[in-house]
Amino acid sequence: MNQKKVTILFVISGVKTNSKGLCPLYCRITLNKERKQFSTGLFVNPNYWENKLQKVSVQDTNYKFINAQIEQVQIKINNIILVFQLQGEDCTLDNIYKTFVGVEIKKKEFVLSYYKQYLARIKKLVGLEIKDNTYNKFVYVGNHLEAFLKWKFKKTDFPLEELSLQFLDDFDYYLKTEKKQEQITINKTIQRLRTPIKQAISEGYLDRDPFILHKSKTVRKTVIFLTTEELKTVEETVLQQKRLSVIQDLFIFCCYTGLAYNEMTNLEKQNIQIGFDSINWIQMKREKTQRQISIPILPKAQEIIEKYSTDSNHIFPPISNQKFNSYLKEISAITGIEKRLTHHIARKTFASTVLLYNDIPMEIVSELLGHSNMVITQESYGKVVQNKVSEAMANLKDKLK
Repeated sequence: MNQKKVTILFVISGVKTNSKGLCPLYCRITLNKERKQFSTGLFVNPNYWENKLQKVSVQDTNYKFINAQIEQVQIKINNIILVFQLQGEDCTLDNIYKTFVGVEIKKKEFVLSYYKQYLARIKKLVGLEIKDNTYNKFVYVGNHLEAFLKWKFKKTDFPLEELSLQFLDDFDYYLKTEKKQEQITINKTIQRLRTPIKQAISEGYLDRDPFILHKSKTVRKTVIFLTTEELKTVEETVLQQKRLSVIQDLFIFCCYTGLAYNEMTNLEKQNIQIGFDSINWIQMKREKTQRQISIPILPKAQEIIEKYSTDSNHIFPPISNQKFNSYLKEISAITGIEKRLTHHIARKTFASTVLLYNDIPMEIVSELLGHSNMVITQESYGKVVQNKVSEAMANLKDKLK
């Protein structure tokens, strides 16, 4: 049991004398050279206050009552301190004062323990407010956090109240050097870690956000997409194996619609609707942002829909994202395209080669991609527009020669 030196002193404030000439009496608690002073609610005549004896002299007509109250305050504070020490609880000035005035003390919480409580809470929301893969991403962050605490502090947990900006910087360093994560992944990991921390603030476990000054490190990511020539190569290549030709068709379909993997696999006949312009449109919600997307179906995409039209409600045959990308790797080798083909490149090709390079405005591109705001589109594809301007200026120079 850790014994701490605590002193209790009663003092008066002569500068705050009331109309009756009485001064407020304060109680001052000192613990490890730190002080906390608060009003006892008592008023005494400064002429009758005996500071060394810590009581009112008998000359004061009300001395018995005041001295009895002072004694009660001392007894109560000493009992609070004794209970803290016997129970091994955190005996701080704030905790002593809160117990004295009857304010509930929040149990000391730890970051990993609290994070696991948060996981248990959001797990019940899977299928209601959040997707299963979203929950799993938070689980991965929890696993990284647990491993980090053992690596950095040689502990299984860490007090919430001791969190600081340095903790986040160390976590960033750990993910980069030990887990070999890219900065964009680290930024997402830290973003998810901060979510339950903000909840801990709202629940009173933290007085402030220890990570308020944190700024995500900027990531300059190059958008990889197929050029017009490369897209034409993929379209015209004849693949003998059916499994590859199916992936070829689905990839081309996404190059002309911009659908993400989840939307492609979940596309149903009911999502194909005739629009105001008498052509078919894809009408569905984007799973990632829950935004409604409306995409006009270009001729090439319409051909592929008709090719795979069956009695099934789903437009395309089911396939995992992992297998889809694995087959794309084979297609890349056959076609001679040196870029690492993935399903997501089809979405980027739609935005860049099919839309922006054909003078479709950025705001329309953002709408067709189902981005939550224009900033995301500009950050991702602004460089594509710059390249297009550069090419146009180069052509102009040739004409002006």
